[in-house]
Amino acid sequence: MSVIEARFSAREGKLTGAVEMIHGAGGRATAELIRTLFRRHLDNPLLAQGNDQAAFPVAAGRMVMTTDAHVIAPLFFPGGDIGSLAVHGTINDVAMAGARPLYLSAAFVLEEGFPLADLDRIVASMAQASRAAGVPIVTGDTKVVEKGKGDGVFIATTGIGIVPDGVEISGDRARPGDVVLLSGSIGDHGIAVLSKRENLTFETEILSDSAALHTLVADMVGAVPGIRVLRDPTRGGLGATLNEIAQQSGVGIHLDEAAIPIKPDVSAACELLGLDPLYIANEGKLIAIAPPEKAQLLLAVMRAHPLARDAAIIGEVKHDPHAFVQMRTRFGGNRMVDWLAGDPLPRIC
Repeated sequence: MSVIEARFSAREGKLTGAVEMIHGAGGRATAELIRTLFRRHLDNPLLAQGNDQAAFPVAAGRMVMTTDAHVIAPLFFPGGDIGSLAVHGTINDVAMAGARPLYLSAAFVLEEGFPLADLDRIVASMAQASRAAGVPIVTGDTKVVEKGKGDGVFIATTGIGIVPDGVEISGDRARPGDVVLLSGSIGDHGIAVLSKRENLTFETEILSDSAALHTLVADMVGAVPGIRVLRDPTRGGLGATLNEIAQQSGVGIHLDEAAIPIKPDVSAACELLGLDPLYIANEGKLIAIAPPEKAQLLLAVMRAHPLARDAAIIGEVKHDPHAFVQMRTRFGGNRMVDWLAGDPLPRIC
């Protein structure tokens, strides 16, 4: 066994050692890292071709492409980790166009000294998430930076998909009278990450909602192809995402606070920490805006899917040249749901 191969020898079924600068040099050590770790988990016919790109046929329709960078801290959190999060987040960005996700790429920036056992765990999680979703990782890249110039591992992912003919879903299509739907409880992901980051203990463990939403979207689009807008409220949460949509469409949005699902333990954690759950990140929820005559059908389809059993109608679109988002509170008053002034939870996705 060579010196390079010895760095990848397993002890009790786990990789030992740490990332070294030589692993990013493009030589034999890089090839061993790819063979022994990345390909072992992510292997599929397109990736196995070993090229610097992946070639594949595409079906009829419009192609959708998205890219995302993942810099979460901590790397492992209740309900997920940076690996599964990278897969879910990119699949969801493709799906929010009403598209069927086809393939992913992944680029890793590794810090010198990062434990190979942790990298192995992350890549295994990515592999499990991509296979469960049926969306393979078909190409990628790896770079190594000096110790102190990274933060363990950063992952950049790109996804592509196909939108069927006749489906037109975009953030600029909301119209006065439309109905706003939410697929489930808000704030789970952000509070799960914060609890691990700050070593907070709650009576019940709060888990991230990180999930791939493309099968839910497929059911929704199949039943109501006239959905106007789909968006996943990740960084900035529900509040920031609705403001983005209001600005894109040039409309106002009125919410009903009592209708917005939020788990009691998440609500309690936010109250304890002085956080507004409207601005806490989610990784497995979506917002849908649809014509009023299709709202009840769409709600029923969402509730029939395991990822949207707590779906609810939370508001409606109004004519408003100022594009304000407002909310009727549980106490009968009104409040502005403005843009996020700062970042309550940095490094969240």
